[in-house]
Amino acid sequence: MTQRTRPGYGGTGPGAFTPDGCSVDLYTRLPVGDEPRIIADASPPGATLLELGCGAGRMTHPLVDSGLEVTAVDESAEMLAHVRGARTVRASIEELDLGERFDVVTLASFLVHSGLDGVRDRLLATCRRHVRDDGCVLIQREGADYHGGVPRERTLPGGLTIRITSVTPVGDGVDEVHAEYVWPDAVWTQTFLSRELGPEEFEGHLAAAGLAIDRVLTDDGIWVRAVPVTG
Repeated sequence: MTQRTRPGYGGTGPGAFTPDGCSVDLYTRLPVGDEPRIIADASPPGATLLELGCGAGRMTHPLVDSGLEVTAVDESAEMLAHVRGARTVRASIEELDLGERFDVVTLASFLVHSGLDGVRDRLLATCRRHVRDDGCVLIQREGADYHGGVPRERTLPGGLTIRITSVTPVGDGVDEVHAEYVWPDAVWTQTFLSRELGPEEFEGHLAAAGLAIDRVLTDDGIWVRAVPVTG
């Protein structure tokens, strides 16, 4: 599969990059946050789980360790080369059709906020196509005022500083976001397109895909559990 750079997306720094501007080397270094625990707590023990956009396995590996049976999907062969303990599939999320269904499907990394026309609905359609009727889809969305309060930064354990340096409107409700990832020995940047989604708009896209919010999983509202609408 030929990788292509998406319009409005890009990155700089050492090593290989994915079509949406993610650095492979950076993602092998990123520390693990609370996401695997949130996902594992919302999943039945030993569930089959489809991880869409797994990257270099930052969340995959702890999910496997928690006893989940993970199928990890990414369009980057360089990312997938770092994944261990899970079945891996190289594919575009929007085009994925494995012909099977899973207890849990995850759509993390704020992918639901894609700024490209039609991509969001295709991502959610993939989620619905692969989740069992009695299963769930776990979605990570942007927190409140993600597009405001810029510039801002935070420093994580291990010395990584993440900066959102600019958020620039580019039309039709889409913003160009520029981020910097600064380690003591290396610096990466990423530019991507993001659309803010109010509650009604977010739920409308879910409904169009045959999904509905079941519950909010975190106090900040970033993680939600959606379930298939049947009947």
